[in-house]
Amino acid sequence: MSAVANPATVAECLRVGAGFSQGDRAWIAEQFATLDARLAGFHADATELEVSVKDRETKGQKVTLECWIAGRQKIVTTSTEEDLHAALNDVRDDLRRRLNDAKTRQEPRNNKHLRDIQPPQTADTEPVRADAETA
Repeated sequence: MSAVANPATVAECLRVGAGFSQGDRAWIAEQFATLDARLAGFHADATELEVSVKDRETKGQKVTLECWIAGRQKIVTTSTEEDLHAALNDVRDDLRRRLNDAKTRQEPRNNKHLRDIQPPQTADTEPVRADAETA
């Protein structure tokens, strides 16, 4: 991936949704700071994160983290952990895993279209033939 002029960071891209106040934003951004390294490959103006919680601090609590990156499908991670801190860590770790999986799918060894493209031949090398008759 090429270097990005304005890399995305959690502090810049995070919005707090239902169940959280703007006062919660700073400590949530601190919890999600480990995502910065993974988000750095994307442009800040094309990346959005939104975290929300339903039924906060109750037995049926559900934390949702949504990630939008231009040109990619939206990623949604959820957690039903009863402890809010644990739930935030759970959705953070799941998002990191999904971003890594998406990156891996785009690498040539996992992308048949990219893998099948042969590197160009140079004038000083002969093309290698793999015919059974000549081998």
